[in-house]
Amino acid sequence: MGFPASGDQKYKFLIYGKTGWIGGLLGKICESQGIEYVYGSGRLEDRNSLASDLENVKPTHVFNAAGVTGRPNVDWCESHKVETIRTNVVGTLTLADLCRDKGLVLINYATGCIFEYDDKHTLGSGIGFKEEDTPNFIGSFYSKTKAMVEELLKNYENVCTLRVRMPISSDLNNPRNFITKISRYDKVVDIPNSMTILDELLPISIEMAKRNLTGIWNFTNPGVVSHNEILQMYKDYINPSYTWKNFNLEEQAKVIVAPRSNNELDASKLKTEFPELMSIKESLLHYVFKPNQKTPVA
Repeated sequence: MGFPASGDQKYKFLIYGKTGWIGGLLGKICESQGIEYVYGSGRLEDRNSLASDLENVKPTHVFNAAGVTGRPNVDWCESHKVETIRTNVVGTLTLADLCRDKGLVLINYATGCIFEYDDKHTLGSGIGFKEEDTPNFIGSFYSKTKAMVEELLKNYENVCTLRVRMPISSDLNNPRNFITKISRYDKVVDIPNSMTILDELLPISIEMAKRNLTGIWNFTNPGVVSHNEILQMYKDYINPSYTWKNFNLEEQAKVIVAPRSNNELDASKLKTEFPELMSIKESLLHYVFKPNQKTPVA
């Protein structure tokens, strides 16, 4: 799937999410690749401000890394439903609609936390959810809005939806980093999940824009990794004195407001397009733990 290419061109990216984690990283990647980029000043919930950005910047591609995820976590969305809808649903659709009118591809960083293991995709089976599968997780209001907008965006042929999951980067001090989060929890559940190594995948998203790829993509590294496996790597490479405790889903449910999504996404479509894509465990070692290594590993 793709959007009509305009031949050789000088790229100019318009990025939403300047103050966000992914948005900030995208700007750094553009700088390293010599790509001209501008951060959008408009708000997703203000159509006129978005239209002004498109008119003033005249981008070749638009990236949406803005949205409401909640602070400190998605539980925030449970008590701020209108604000969540306004940005995650209405705002994203508005941006997609304006980009379509301009004939522009929109790279939209979405979420894969709209699925949960079920009878056809059992934990440990290696059978992941594909791009065309219908979301089956609506345990949190955040996930519910994301599934809602993904379904509507299917009708926009100019949108590239990237399902990000439990994002990880080499910056182990970033509080949004999944590794940073779980290493600071008192207890963690130990469930295998698909995850996204941003150091490897964000540059791929830039290439996807250049190729004018559209449609839905499971934007994770192939395979799954469990929380305990990650924390063991953290102990081996970063902090040998680190210890952690596990608890089960029933115990976790007592300390969170909304249930969390656990699943495996089938990344074969992305792997076919980008054969160099590493498996999740390979990518964790290559991009995250080895560059940050503080102790020799036996």
